[in-house]
Amino acid sequence: MPGMVDPNFSTTVTLICEHNDDGALGIIINRPLTLRLSGLFEQLSVDDPDPVAASDPVLSGGPVGTERGFVLHDPDHSYENTLPVSDDIQLTLSRDVIDAMAIGEGPDKSLVALGYAGWEAGQLEVEMLANSWLCVPATPELVFDTPFADRWDSAARTLGVDIARLSPDAGHA
Repeated sequence: MPGMVDPNFSTTVTLICEHNDDGALGIIINRPLTLRLSGLFEQLSVDDPDPVAASDPVLSGGPVGTERGFVLHDPDHSYENTLPVSDDIQLTLSRDVIDAMAIGEGPDKSLVALGYAGWEAGQLEVEMLANSWLCVPATPELVFDTPFADRWDSAARTLGVDIARLSPDAGHA
């Protein structure tokens, strides 16, 4: 929401990948870093990476565990440590997906992020009740195809909301 003052989350689109009694895990999908996959491949000592994959941006997935990589991707491939987010989106935490991407055999649609957003049990629910977040359905188009700079506005528009017209002040009736 426009009133989010935490700089880690202001104007972010965060895909909630897991939510259970222990808390929630999300990946910010609209904050590209200057780092490209080529840099990540180099850090992982990948020889002769696919040039198309190497040119893809790496995202800042959140302020927690920024040394860990997360790959959001379509469900057309299976990897060692994959969590289904929806019927159309999966999250893989194992290196095998990065290795497949490096040789040009990775998922057709993917995003690589360093770090994640995490909430303790009940924390996200409290933030939702405080109108800190606008909840919209996750679609592959929003996650994989919409330009990063347009994702915040596009996410709100899926509900028919013009985010620029929302007040930064929350209220309860």
